[in-house]
Order: sequence, then C-alpha cells, then structure tokens
Amino acid sequence: AFYDDAAATIEAHLKDGRAVVVLSEADPLFYGSYMHLHARLAGRYPTEIVAGVSGMSGCWSAAGLPIAQGDDVFTVLPATLPEAELARRLADADAAVVMKVGRHLPKLRRALACSGRLDRAVYVERGTMADAKMLPLAAKPDDEAPYFAVVLVPGWEHRP
Repeated sequence: AFYDDAAATIEAHLKDGRAVVVLSEADPLFYGSYMHLHARLAGRYPTEIVAGVSGMSGCWSAAGLPIAQGDDVFTVLPATLPEAELARRLADADAAVVMKVGRHLPKLRRALACSGRLDRAVYVERGTMADAKMLPLAAKPDDEAPYFAVVLVPGWEHRP
C-alpha cells in the first residue's frame, strides 16, 4: 500500500507535466525501494535511471576486501531467508554478501557457523557512510545491527 500511495502521488505530478526525480541511495534497481515505483510507473511514463554504486560494492570497497575472483561463485542473499536456507546457500557459494541484516543477525551468525563461513565473515555497518563500522563478525560482541548492515564473506580463499 505504501508504494501504491507513493506512485499515485508521483503520478499526479507527472500528469501535471512536472519532471520528477527519485533519489536512491545505492543502486535503484538492486534491493532498492525505487524498483517498486518503477514497476508501477515506468510503463506509462518516460524513465531514465542513473545507475548507482550498489551498497554491497561500496561496502567491500570501503573495507578494502576483494570479494570474488577467478572461478569463485558469488551469491547475494537477503538475511530474511530461513536459517537452514541461508546455511545451505552460504555453504554452496565461494563468496557471498548478505544484505538486510538488521534484526536477522543472530540467525545469520548461526547459519554462517553451520556453513563453516563464520571465520571469514566481515560485518559492515553503514559501510558507505561517515560513521561506518567494520570488523570480523566473530569479533562482534552483540547481535545488534541496523538495517544498513551487510555481512561480506570473501571468496578467493587461496589468494597470495
């Protein structure tokens, strides 16, 4: 309902001949809220999308952490998945980024331990912002995490 209401508000401006700009932090079409507006309006109105830097890319760059190379299989997962599914997918990937961590951190921590990836996991909080925090997840003393937190699991295990 929120996105239906937002799209209706934007559409009223478009019908009045106004240009509308939607600013999106990170990439607007990758786990971004803008995609919900796009799906409702782009078929009826001209749209131009300016690609952004995805939040996960910004986080691994800020951490200086190579994420995948060569034949690494890279997986992006939402922490909202069930714990067993997270563990299975983490075990199957060489490298992973888990987004939407927030209140799901305890479950994610257990899934990482189950998949044998906890020791490689890096917790990044607000990674592209001035108040960024980065540390090995195993060293994080609590299970508190904001919405803008990700966990990076780098591949390239045998790097020089």
